[in-house]
Amino acid sequence: MSSIEEIYHSSPIWQPFTQMKTAPTPLKVVKGKGVMLELADERKIMDCISSWWVTIHGHGHPVLAEALYKQAQALEHVIFTGFTHEPAEQLARKLLQHLPKSLTRVFFSDNGSTAMEVALKMAYQYWFNQGETERATFISFEGGYHGDTVGAMSIAGNSPWEQPFRRLMFSTELVPFPATFDDDVNVEVREAHTLEILTHLLKQNPTRYAGIFIEPLVQGAGGMRVCRPQFLQALGKLAQSFGVLVIYDEVMTGFGRTGELFACLKAETAPDIICLSKGLSGGCLPLAVTVATEDVYRAFYSDDISKTFFHGHSYTGNPLACATGVASLELLEQNPNFRHIEAQHRHYLEKWLKDHPRVEKVRTCGTIAAMDIVTDSQSGYFNAIAPILKQRFLDEGFLLRPLGNTLYVMPPYCISANQLESIYQAIRRVLDTI
Repeated sequence: MSSIEEIYHSSPIWQPFTQMKTAPTPLKVVKGKGVMLELADERKIMDCISSWWVTIHGHGHPVLAEALYKQAQALEHVIFTGFTHEPAEQLARKLLQHLPKSLTRVFFSDNGSTAMEVALKMAYQYWFNQGETERATFISFEGGYHGDTVGAMSIAGNSPWEQPFRRLMFSTELVPFPATFDDDVNVEVREAHTLEILTHLLKQNPTRYAGIFIEPLVQGAGGMRVCRPQFLQALGKLAQSFGVLVIYDEVMTGFGRTGELFACLKAETAPDIICLSKGLSGGCLPLAVTVATEDVYRAFYSDDISKTFFHGHSYTGNPLACATGVASLELLEQNPNFRHIEAQHRHYLEKWLKDHPRVEKVRTCGTIAAMDIVTDSQSGYFNAIAPILKQRFLDEGFLLRPLGNTLYVMPPYCISANQLESIYQAIRRVLDTI
């Protein structure tokens, strides 16, 4: 047995998104501060991806730690049906202050996948409660990712890691995502093509569809694929004309990631339902919400018990998580540094990677910068360049986790200009040697 296998076999932990037999030895983290992680061997690693996009303020933030400490002394948890508490009430009200005014009702859960499951069931039952039981099909976009539970996988429909579960998943209508990039001259053609397909589907079966799911502005795990605000605006108008709900998956794009507090604000659109998680608690604890319009809520508000939304989780509205959520939102209000990172991305992309032969389809959106790495293999999640790049960057002291041949930078908002530039310098060094 190899030393790597010995380490994995000696640990009871089964890691996510990891082939346990062939994966390299996991790195043990003992401390985090700001953008830096300290390993057990005393090495320092810069967290360039906010630890799966959640740690928006950086690690070890004292304001979040203080909020968690104070709440733990008062109330750690309570059943959230028939009871409520101040952290949840405060967080719900603060969220609604920043979301489109049409969104009025906040349903708590505990992670992005469950927020999507809530939205899925909520959208379906919205029609069911009104007697429109044929509206049982959803429309979503190729390349999308909405989580790893069966319903969330079904909405996405074509992610490579979902193949073993096809027979468990319900079918959806998939349409092309009009992905674009810097200096793209054909984006309007692709947008028109997608809108034409959507119009045909909705005209052909006007009472079949319950809703349209989309990751607004940026498809995350699908490769940081970007679409324009103009497309989202046209999509919203089309859906409204056919009376179909629009559901935004802002699990990743929320809380400043796109350069505005929410992608819907940047795109000047208002979905019927929005799902939020990841940065919601500032990266401290699992927390998610699904927020709906008053119209959706009223379809459940009834003397008829059968119209109740029978859904919940043991840790729904956890006070500890909600307290950190309130503190995180206040930090965003007080220090909106996320608004300035896009300009820095563009500057360092121009300075260090312009015209690099291994880089194509550069795109930026707020705090997110992405590019495709040119290889001899087919593009996609299983491109062999990913583990090579990941290890090379770790050797340089940077946590970057490519999605196949898509390399992206998504730092905590506390990153300094010099730290951000050092990431691009490292990318240049690595690309020059592969």
